[in-house]
Amino acid sequence: MTDEIKTLAERIDALEMRLAYQDDTIETLNQTITAQWKQIDALTRKVAELGERLQQAETNAPGPANERPPHY
Repeated sequence: MTDEIKTLAERIDALEMRLAYQDDTIETLNQTITAQWKQIDALTRKVAELGERLQQAETNAPGPANERPPHY
């Protein structure tokens, strides 16, 4: 009976170690995803801002953007 208890204790220890590593991995992945989400959000806002600036620049341009030069 002692060998069975020892074997079970070793299996429980192995499972506890795996659980600890999994918890650490999950926390690391969560931090990575959070950081990436913040970066994606910032980049999305920047793209929207640049799109607005481009529209303003096109609106304020003196003539049509696709007009051929007069020497053609």
